[in-house]
Amino acid sequence: MNRYVQSLQVELQPDRETWRLLAPFSYLAPGHGLITVPAGFETDFASVPRWPLTFALLGSYGHAAAVIHDWLYTSGALSRADADQVFHEALRSSGIARWRAWLMWGGVRIGGAGRYMR
Repeated sequence: MNRYVQSLQVELQPDRETWRLLAPFSYLAPGHGLITVPAGFETDFASVPRWPLTFALLGSYGHAAAVIHDWLYTSGALSRADADQVFHEALRSSGIARWRAWLMWGGVRIGGAGRYMR
């Protein structure tokens, strides 16, 4: 069941690596309520290592969930563990395959500590 309140509207920035939200973007997270990312927030979507196999498996998936996750990490609105759990739920809500969602969740659990509230 999709829990995104509206569609994601973004614009690629001149650096060609980040995207800026053109409108607020919200996700209804079970147990955490409505999470709204404000217009103007910038994201790089999922920060997947550019290793060929890893990027091929995970790099172009879960943009909507990655925006929510980036906002939660930036704002500190939830604990890191809760933000990562919301990311996994949002991936599954987007229709991302269970195995891929678990790999992406594992990636943020292993490599995300340095980015939380940075």
